[in-house]
Amino acid sequence: QVQLVESGGGLVQAGGSLRLSCAASGRTFSIYAMGWFRQAPGKEREFVVAINWNGGTTDYADSVKGRFTISRDNAKNTVYLQMNSLKPEDTAIYYCAVDLDYVKLRDGVRAQYWGQGTQVTVSS
Repeated sequence: QVQLVESGGGLVQAGGSLRLSCAASGRTFSIYAMGWFRQAPGKEREFVVAINWNGGTTDYADSVKGRFTISRDNAKNTVYLQMNSLKPEDTAIYYCAVDLDYVKLRDGVRAQYWGQGTQVTVSS
């Protein structure tokens, strides 16, 4: 069992930055791929970014490439999402998720555990 708790969301003006964190419980955190997904009002949840167990592989949605950066600290059981140059269209609830299978997580096929989400609102 892995529990995930997101933090760092909030209200920011367009062009601003936020840093999301996802803290995981459990001693086996380091073996999981981690990902961030988001869901905007009236839209389906979409993939944002994923990172493999050791941070050596990452994939980003085209909409966030060059603006968002994912990283992880396995010693702290935490994954981070640095979001820069935020746009109003980035407004959504952001969820972190984990899976033992990086490809399934990245492709949205499966996520074994989800966090509760944190709201990010970008004003124009």
